[in-house]
Amino acid sequence: MNVFRILGDLSHLLAMILLLGKIWRSKCCAGISGKSQILFALVFTTRYLDLFTNFISIYNTVMKVVFLLCAYVTVYMIYGTFRKTFDSENDTFRLEFLLVPVIGLSFLENYSFTPLEILWTFSIYLESVAILPQLFMISKTGEAETITTHYLFFLGLYRALYLANWIRRYQTENFYDQIAVVSGVVQTIFYCDFFYLYVTKVLKGKKLSLPMPI
Repeated sequence: MNVFRILGDLSHLLAMILLLGKIWRSKCCAGISGKSQILFALVFTTRYLDLFTNFISIYNTVMKVVFLLCAYVTVYMIYGTFRKTFDSENDTFRLEFLLVPVIGLSFLENYSFTPLEILWTFSIYLESVAILPQLFMISKTGEAETITTHYLFFLGLYRALYLANWIRRYQTENFYDQIAVVSGVVQTIFYCDFFYLYVTKVLKGKKLSLPMPI
């Protein structure tokens, strides 16, 4: 544990709370990609199976349970409680384009060819691309609500802080997880353009808008 890991976890948690709060207060999930939320729920499910086999710390266990609960509550609100407000016409990213290569890569590149290890590797690869349906939806509609952009910012910040965490662990523990680091870099790259727009528009009180795809 180091300050970057803790801040990264808090940023991740804040992002999920912001999204849940937005949906609950507005009673609406317009502009939110249900497909991205399904992928994140799948990420947490396959990554945290060790809850049943390996106890690390109370902090670790509590955070895992909270992330799982937040993910599944979000999916339930989108496809259950507030399904009538869900913008399915614009949430059209085809998940098989992500799932098929991620599954294949998980079997090809992993640290140990065991069920739990393959599922953990799958979760790492999938998390790196799980936000793409949401970014695709924003590019399709051309804009995003301010609260949704805050959610995306803190989600991207979490990943950037985790990169700093891995650098710190390499310096202090000589620990290096190639799969996690490479996947984290890929995920952070996806947020780069968004970070620029967030700083230049949203933080100045402007609504984030993107050019409509041709």
